[in-house]
Amino acid sequence: MSKNIFKNNWKVILNIVTFALLGLAIFLVWDDIRGAFRDLGRINAIALFLMIPLQVQNYAAYAHLYQDFLRILGNKQPFKRLYILALEMNFVNHVFPSGGVSGFGYFASRLKPYGVSAAQSTLTQTMRFVLTFASYVILLFIGLFMLALGGSASNMTILITCSLAFLTVFAIAAGIYIVSSEDRIKVAIGGLTKIFNKLLHIVRPNNPETIKLKKVEKVCNEMHANYILLKEKFPLMRRPFFYSMLANITELGTIYIVYIAYGQFVNPGAVIIAYALANFAGLVAVLPGGIGIYEGLMTAVLVSAGVPAGLAISVTIMYRVLNMALSLPVGYYFYNKAINKKQIKTADE
Repeated sequence: MSKNIFKNNWKVILNIVTFALLGLAIFLVWDDIRGAFRDLGRINAIALFLMIPLQVQNYAAYAHLYQDFLRILGNKQPFKRLYILALEMNFVNHVFPSGGVSGFGYFASRLKPYGVSAAQSTLTQTMRFVLTFASYVILLFIGLFMLALGGSASNMTILITCSLAFLTVFAIAAGIYIVSSEDRIKVAIGGLTKIFNKLLHIVRPNNPETIKLKKVEKVCNEMHANYILLKEKFPLMRRPFFYSMLANITELGTIYIVYIAYGQFVNPGAVIIAYALANFAGLVAVLPGGIGIYEGLMTAVLVSAGVPAGLAISVTIMYRVLNMALSLPVGYYFYNKAINKKQIKTADE
């Protein structure tokens, strides 16, 4: 009976849960939101408007990345569809507390009606993270060089930069090692599936296998096949890599615009390293959008790199508030539109 109720009202339930999580996110930073908007009266509002074209280009970069990578896998998708999906993905990853995991399922469900297989969707999303963090390794060392020129490269900053670079390279190498073997990918993803099923069984006792192992095995086979295809077409990865770099640069530019609005020109290297650490931490954050952890770590790194504490806190909060205010309502609009058009299906259907 309860299962039928869920099936008949899943859109309403999903919207209620979404609003609840969004409300939680706003509640957790309400004081910061009020403070950020109070500061609007004393900063250069004209400079802040530059955030808009930078963010437009940021989502365009991700859309191009998706488009080029799917084309490499033999699946052509229109830019407009993927641009809208990039906005929806930003909303999903900010609102649902999963460190970005929610985006994988949503991305696959959203593109399934357009002929994109689950394996292609999973690999595309995985490569988005891989390329984004791989391109950031280059930016990290550029940031460290800038700090060194400005005399602000402390031992702690050097340690953070090298640690992030090493972890990124190690994670990418481990991922390639796993996906390069059909047996290894089955063991790795199959093991994770069993763990998730055990956790889900706690809240869904009547469903011991929420994630079907047969479907997972099929996805594993397709992912390995796509990896072989990707390996053969490796030279074509230059365009997706370029767009991942562009996405990082436009996001960093958005942050720096806020410093300019405050009338401050800090060392860009500090912003690069602080942003990198905050995003790495966001992958394991429990709260929606990494709230609290993101701001705290970013501010701490900026201060360690020589940025005044008051300025670092104000700019970080202002950037987060304005960035979410610009993108989340648009993302929710398209997300809700997709739900109402039944382009997203529940796991039970």
